[in-house]
Amino acid sequence: MPNKSSQHILNTSATLLGFCLFVITSLRSANYSDKSLIDEFTSVVALLLIFSCLFSFYSIQTSNPNNERWAEKAGEYFFGFSLIGILIIIVFLLLNIIK
Repeated sequence: MPNKSSQHILNTSATLLGFCLFVITSLRSANYSDKSLIDEFTSVVALLLIFSCLFSFYSIQTSNPNNERWAEKAGEYFFGFSLIGILIIIVFLLLNIIK
């Protein structure tokens, strides 16, 4: 059974990972990281996205159907958790703007 979502998850995770690294770098260079926990949460999301990329890539590359399905599901779960983390970061950013 060919994987259905691994290519999309890999592409999107890699793009979001780049965005997370940009956010972390921006917060650090603006010395805003001392006043907020946003960069720590963004680092956790970046780690989740890295695992999502790794499992999705493995799912695409493996020839074993059982490993393919398992890796694809793991990549999907890590991607889902990272999206929830991004939502939390957005809420923190909005709360900081409202203050």
